[in-house]
Amino acid sequence: MEKKSIFHWTCCWSLLWLVASSFRRCPPSKRNLIIAGVCFVYLLFVVSQVGYRRVDKYRRSRGLNQLYLSITAARPDPLTGGTGNAGNDIAVPTLQSNVVYITLKSSKRLKPAVIRATVKPKLRRKVRRNKTDNDAFTQNKGNALEGMDGAQTRAFGSKTAWKESRDIDYRLLHIIDESHIIDDQSQHFASSIRMYSQKTPSWFSADDVRLMRFLADAKAWRIKEVSYKDSPSLLLFESDVNVSPSHQKYKSVDKVCREQCGIIKRPVDTSEVFAFHLDRVLGLNRTLPAVSRRFGLIHDGQPCAVVSWDPSLYPGGLVAARSAVVLTWKEYQSSLKQRCWHKNIVPKLDSGCSSIHHYEWSKVAVFDFLLQIYNRLDRSCCGFRPRQEDLCVETGHHAECVDRDHVPLANIIHRTDDPRHLVFTNNQGFFDRNEDNLDFSILEGIREFPEQAVGVLRTRKLRERLLQSLFMDQVYWESQGGRRGIDKLIDVIERRVNVLHTYINAHGIKVIPMNT
Repeated sequence: MEKKSIFHWTCCWSLLWLVASSFRRCPPSKRNLIIAGVCFVYLLFVVSQVGYRRVDKYRRSRGLNQLYLSITAARPDPLTGGTGNAGNDIAVPTLQSNVVYITLKSSKRLKPAVIRATVKPKLRRKVRRNKTDNDAFTQNKGNALEGMDGAQTRAFGSKTAWKESRDIDYRLLHIIDESHIIDDQSQHFASSIRMYSQKTPSWFSADDVRLMRFLADAKAWRIKEVSYKDSPSLLLFESDVNVSPSHQKYKSVDKVCREQCGIIKRPVDTSEVFAFHLDRVLGLNRTLPAVSRRFGLIHDGQPCAVVSWDPSLYPGGLVAARSAVVLTWKEYQSSLKQRCWHKNIVPKLDSGCSSIHHYEWSKVAVFDFLLQIYNRLDRSCCGFRPRQEDLCVETGHHAECVDRDHVPLANIIHRTDDPRHLVFTNNQGFFDRNEDNLDFSILEGIREFPEQAVGVLRTRKLRERLLQSLFMDQVYWESQGGRRGIDKLIDVIERRVNVLHTYINAHGIKVIPMNT
């Protein structure tokens, strides 16, 4: 083989030497003609190679498409249970069409994501300029609906101050809510509440899951706007679902909602959905179930928060915007020092204690600090630097901080049959507040924190549990940008958790069980 290769190389070099010697002896005209011919042949060779590669690439892509179509034809149909190709016995695993499979295990981040604003200030300013914030109908749609049957303004009776307007009965209009999707052929219902395992998360009760499914999937047969005196109006949707057993005893006295109802919030209030899941993950269990949902005729189809209607919070026309317990800041701080109702000791009549148990203030303080909710304990925004578009500045309450002792608390709600425990309502959180401008006045006077909530924050499992919990609400998950958007929200909460840990260590706050 070596001798043969040496012979070939010798022949090649001899041939090249003869061609070179003869090329030098040629006249210039012939020499230029030979060079042009060689260049033309080389150009044809290059063009042919490029064309061959394109044809080969097209053939390979066509073969992959045929392979994909053959596999797709053998996949079982989720509606009929059969396959696209009856003669093919290839077994393909079935995937549920209503579940997005994700990896819930979070990876360590070298640098947390920075979120500038979740609730846009400009959007809040535009909404608050309108005096009827909860009026979800546009002007044109409202005028059109007023001429329909069932849209007249009515009163519930002389015994209550509740008034109802724009009462729309969808059963008379033959309109079905667009968020309720039903396949007519298979009668398969696609719920927006997703279950990723056989069991629901342990922090949800059976009643929580039932109410979440009702708020997300029930047909809104009737939508109405109700108001109480000078309080902000509420937009309710009513379904023909039977009243839950826990609300059955209030059915005869409930003049607002005859069946099962939900309160429709604004699109900028979707943080109430996050607040509901955070409350359940921390084990506080003080918020009302809330989901995100779209309505075809309301808010132009944008996702909005829907909160469960609880008739026990509305005795005699009480609305969620008014305080069930009236306390000034000075009286509130005094009740914290007296530890009202601690160890079930009845306080003295002249002590100034309210009906709320001492531990409830610790729970609401942790919850409000993580979400920076100031409309309960700091209505006048005395503990941070508010912006011009914040409600406390627009309403002029921020000027009350000069005499803070007489500033009243707001939105302190309890059930009629349970006056010792708070119910957290109107939980509009703020994710766009930096760590150097947090409202620490929410924590002022608090000397104990609930062990269960702080335990979840210390175990570093908050992100994993919030991902599992928020994944159940498909509409909210997708409206926030999926996993990436949810991670940014959790980043904000985790940074505030670190600040809270520093506050606990610096002030010697006790962490004790609060099973009341």
